[in-house]
Amino acid sequence: MIWKQVIDPFNSIALSVLVAAIPIMFIFWALIIKKMKGYQASLIATGLAMLIAILVYGMPVKLALLSATHGAAYGLFPICWLVIMAVFLFNITVKSGQFEILKYFMASITSDRRLQALLIAFSFGSFLEGTAGFGAPVAITAAMLVGLGFNPLYASGICLIANTAPVAFGSIGIPITVASQVSGIPELPISQMVGRTLPILSIILPFYLVTIIAGFKKAKEIWPAVLISGVSFAFLQWFSSNYLGPALPDVIAGLGSIVCLMAFLRFWKPKTTWRFANEPAATFNADISYTNGQIIRAWSPFIILTIMVIFWGVQPIKDVLNSIGMIQFEFPGLHNAIQGGDGILLAKLFKFNYLSAAGTAILVATLITIPLVGLTYRTGASVFGDTLNQLKFPILTIAAVLGFAYILNDSGITLTLAAVLANTGFMFPFFAPVLGWLGVFITGSDTSANALFSKLQYATAQSIGVDPVVTVAANISGGVVGKMISPQSIAVAAAAGNLVGKESELFRFTVKHSFYMLIFICFITLTQAYVVKWIIPVYEMLGSKKAAAIPDLSKGYTYLIILAILLAGIATAILRTVKKKAPTPSLVN
Repeated sequence: MIWKQVIDPFNSIALSVLVAAIPIMFIFWALIIKKMKGYQASLIATGLAMLIAILVYGMPVKLALLSATHGAAYGLFPICWLVIMAVFLFNITVKSGQFEILKYFMASITSDRRLQALLIAFSFGSFLEGTAGFGAPVAITAAMLVGLGFNPLYASGICLIANTAPVAFGSIGIPITVASQVSGIPELPISQMVGRTLPILSIILPFYLVTIIAGFKKAKEIWPAVLISGVSFAFLQWFSSNYLGPALPDVIAGLGSIVCLMAFLRFWKPKTTWRFANEPAATFNADISYTNGQIIRAWSPFIILTIMVIFWGVQPIKDVLNSIGMIQFEFPGLHNAIQGGDGILLAKLFKFNYLSAAGTAILVATLITIPLVGLTYRTGASVFGDTLNQLKFPILTIAAVLGFAYILNDSGITLTLAAVLANTGFMFPFFAPVLGWLGVFITGSDTSANALFSKLQYATAQSIGVDPVVTVAANISGGVVGKMISPQSIAVAAAAGNLVGKESELFRFTVKHSFYMLIFICFITLTQAYVVKWIIPVYEMLGSKKAAAIPDLSKGYTYLIILAILLAGIATAILRTVKKKAPTPSLVN
């Protein structure tokens, strides 16, 4: 039996919209007013959405349950699989003590607070967002800055603001992966569109951060360093997002801007070293030094991760891995059981590509890393168990939010909301980022906001004749500037900066900057939609391509052999440096 979606169940679009908005308004109320936990709000909202889908939209109970199950399954794989592996790798680095070396290394480059903010909050925070994500960047960089002697409010506030640049590509690009799955637009064009928006913000952001910390005059004193930091980051973010996909822009741009700024600081120093007035004493000594071998070993988990993810994303390798490790099936009872408003049956497939998934690449990188950083696999297993325990509620939240998103989409609720949003007509692209901003403010996650609203963005853009990739990408770009004021992010930053109980101060510190950046992105999106249309990538929707020829797997096997040789060489070099009796870390005189 085939069920057809309904857009206006009450034959009154105003009444239909009021009812359709109930699940979304509930999330606002639950998180902002009731201060309910994320997983609780998501589960209840999913239940509400199912009731409305069944009782108001006439969706069969079986289809509603299957739709939620389909969404939850996608939440568990590949999304949670990727998040678990990324956090697992980061936790291994912390457990082994290598992260302490990274902290000292980053902090010892310069004692100027302005430059430390660029290196740690902006560049290193971006790198962490690309690998660990999930609140770790703000927590880690804020704690590092406070440890160096930063004013706690400024440390936490600037780390929240700096985190805007990389959020769209966080956790190996998972926000864009979700937006692709929900909207039906392939990952690469979304990545390209976001990569043609955020680099503009990334160029400005370093100067903006330093101005917040030290004022406009003090920011001008280090303008060459600010320019190097922003331009190198923006260029690498643009290049990797447009040509390598959404997995590595944060890792590449973060590392690249660190290297460029460090190299520049070897030849240029500010005339004066700026510090906060009456700043607290540092909690660790920034003058400690390590050997080159120790530093390389500390970076080895992330070097191997970067290589693994790059090779795993190469199509010939994907073809080989999928040929021996992928299960794809039509979701039972749901595939082609729903007819869209355009009369097309909705294909509901589930792809379990357990070998080619990015999460598997991170797992392999972690397994290689464990002995390199001096841990046993027994200890690694213990860390993995702790990681699962650490992420138990986030896993539940992600599954619930994806179930909620799939119910909204399959029932036609999002189409109802899109019908009203389309009434903004010509101006909708201007407001598209606002929807993403609100979504991240509510959920604390650009990934969750994309799960909620990507389909709505797609449908609304189509109805007004704008390319949907513009508004779907705007949902992501707008969402990044909502991250700094989301209650979850504020709580994480407050805890890291020893500001528990002063969350309202931190919120007031960041909220105006969030609005400024949001308006900036709104104007960029409006311009992209109507003025610079040539900037929009050409693409085909998922599932619309003709059957491809059987791939030649020999090239994929060749690349895998090259990867194995490269990893073996890196591992051997690192183990040799470890075997040499490196001197104990000593203080520089």
